[in-house]
Amino acid sequence: MKKAIRCTTAGFLVVLSLLFTVISGEYAALPDQFHVTRGDTFSLPGSANDAVSVDASAAQRVGVQDNYEVNISLFGIIPIKTVQVEVVEKQYVVPCGVPFGIKMFTEGVVVVGLSDVDGENGLCNPGRDAGIKLGDVILSIDGVEVSSNDQVAEIITASGGKDIAVTLRRKNMTFTVAVSPARTTDGQFKAGLWVRDSSAGIGTLTFYNPDNQTFGGLGHPICDVDTGEILPLNTGEVGSVQITGAVKGVSGSAGELRGRFINGSIQGELTANTEIGVYGSMELCPVDGDLLQVATKQQVQTGPATILTTVEGSEPQEYEIEIEKITLGDDAKTRNMVIHITDPALIEKTGGIVQGMSGSPIIQNGMFVGAVTHVFVNDPTRGYAIFGETMLEGSINTVCSTK
Repeated sequence: MKKAIRCTTAGFLVVLSLLFTVISGEYAALPDQFHVTRGDTFSLPGSANDAVSVDASAAQRVGVQDNYEVNISLFGIIPIKTVQVEVVEKQYVVPCGVPFGIKMFTEGVVVVGLSDVDGENGLCNPGRDAGIKLGDVILSIDGVEVSSNDQVAEIITASGGKDIAVTLRRKNMTFTVAVSPARTTDGQFKAGLWVRDSSAGIGTLTFYNPDNQTFGGLGHPICDVDTGEILPLNTGEVGSVQITGAVKGVSGSAGELRGRFINGSIQGELTANTEIGVYGSMELCPVDGDLLQVATKQQVQTGPATILTTVEGSEPQEYEIEIEKITLGDDAKTRNMVIHITDPALIEKTGGIVQGMSGSPIIQNGMFVGAVTHVFVNDPTRGYAIFGETMLEGSINTVCSTK
């Protein structure tokens, strides 16, 4: 009997240890800071799990203090993490779900290719030899700021083969290299560089904030198709788009929305291209929608929700989805949720999530909770989404930085 009890106790301790390892690992990855709207109490989506508890005394301080700490523990005994909580006012936006066209010109030009030059002394690549890499942004040449492909070509051609000083930005570094253009067999001078100065495409407008006439869209950055790097924005504009059709997504192949820009329909200015979305200003809200409260990340729940998206014409429709998983950590800002399209009408039209739907707002319990960002290529009915709170913070930061 005693041996059986010892075995049972040992087994319980092993299970408890495994449970603590799994749960503490999950909650240790939580952000160090949360927001809670004034008048609400702090909780976590996983707090429904009886094993995890949030210090109840923190709830007593809501409305009294604007900042406080919350202790998260296992069974109310074993500490897991302490997080900072900031009390904020409720924020409201108009979820949109309408398609919009984006035209942007880069700051400088982006190096998207390095190809050998057939020079008088054989094949060479002056750009690569100087240390230039794919994704580098050329800001100036010989002190002259450059903003177009033609401008770069003209300067290199006019160099006569003399060294030119090329100022680059790579990630967060800015530096200058000396490039010696090669004389080709036809007498031209080239550096072996392919560059890009602009981009255009279609996405979905996520929200409009009438308080400051700003908008947010996509939920992820506009990246160069060749290098995958975020395109540095110089200037840009957004305009109306009409969706003309859709290529259905199937396992192994992402679908896409097809549309056309409506001539003369410039709606606003693009002011930022960031890792969590694109932002800008717009005088008028593009939809006749209601203001909805922006949910804090911990208010989002697994379960039923809806998305607003446009898969034909220019009017958004509401479709049913399921939020299957929530990740509160800061490691993947554009992949906070796993969502599942469950609406038969949307699946029939598109197969699920397709390119062009990025930015479609997600509504749950009467609040704006997030936006679609990515599709699972092997299962187009599923994909990732970003928290609405994260996107709104990006909008606020953008407005502040441009003032």
